[in-house]
Amino acid sequence: MRSILGGYRMTVLRSQLPRKPQSSPEWRQALQLLARNPRGTIEDVLELGHGFSRETLATRVLNGLAMVMTETLSLGGATIKIERMRITDAGRRAIRG
Repeated sequence: MRSILGGYRMTVLRSQLPRKPQSSPEWRQALQLLARNPRGTIEDVLELGHGFSRETLATRVLNGLAMVMTETLSLGGATIKIERMRITDAGRRAIRG
């Protein structure tokens, strides 16, 4: 799994993406989807299943409206890291307007 906020990519995103929240339907839809999932949503589900771009998702994190939480699971002796995006309190306030 590729991380939306990993290393070099994060530096590039910080310099290229707008810092202020946007009020487009996609902006609201992404936050509303995160708000419906208290445990968070796996990044690939947001990207592939719902059509959000990595830039859209990263912008939510950079603006403090969402966060990425990493979970480590052990399955049959293998360790797997899963990143879930979760809405923040600021994101919930932004949805309410």
